[in-house]
Amino acid sequence: MQLVVARIGRAHGIKGEVTVEVRTDEPELRLAPGAVLATDPASAGPLTIETGRVHSGRLLLRFEGVSDRSAAEALRNTLLIAEIDPEELPEGEDEYYDHQLMDLDVVLEDGTEIGRITEISHLPSQDLLIVERPDGTEVMIPFVGEIVTEIDLEEQRAVVDPPPGLIDDRSEPDEAAGAPGASSRTPAEDSENSEDTGNSEGGS
Repeated sequence: MQLVVARIGRAHGIKGEVTVEVRTDEPELRLAPGAVLATDPASAGPLTIETGRVHSGRLLLRFEGVSDRSAAEALRNTLLIAEIDPEELPEGEDEYYDHQLMDLDVVLEDGTEIGRITEISHLPSQDLLIVERPDGTEVMIPFVGEIVTEIDLEEQRAVVDPPPGLIDDRSEPDEAAGAPGASSRTPAEDSENSEDTGNSEGGS
């Protein structure tokens, strides 16, 4: 299985180094010297990592055969793609790759169906599960242990215990009048203080 692990940014210096936007929780494994990566567009690769280093908080890579700034700049916005075993699991406990979470059924603890995971959004503060509901609307669920209480890959489901208003934004007057509650999309900052016990990976 092929998964995106990074996106190449601008050239750094004059010797062929590039900045990269890391999209994996395991850069030391996926983006190590010697790693051979496919690319999107395919015509840019495959690329073999020659060196890697961190500079001012950014990962810098140099690829074999890319020795000057012009060649490095030509790779800008190229996606780096790693081949991984679909059965492979992350090293950390309670961590999952994006492809493992995609299409899982999302249910409440009592079994009530919420929808299915269609996307994982990686934000600086935490990850969000984008869940498509049966009526076609979407709801964003923070991927934190207090809310996503269980990931069962064998049963292909994610069990959630959402706080009031996350899944259904219903007010008491609406309920009294018999009006259906509207779906709400809760921003990630509502759960910034929650401890993230279930990281997902942005690609691999």
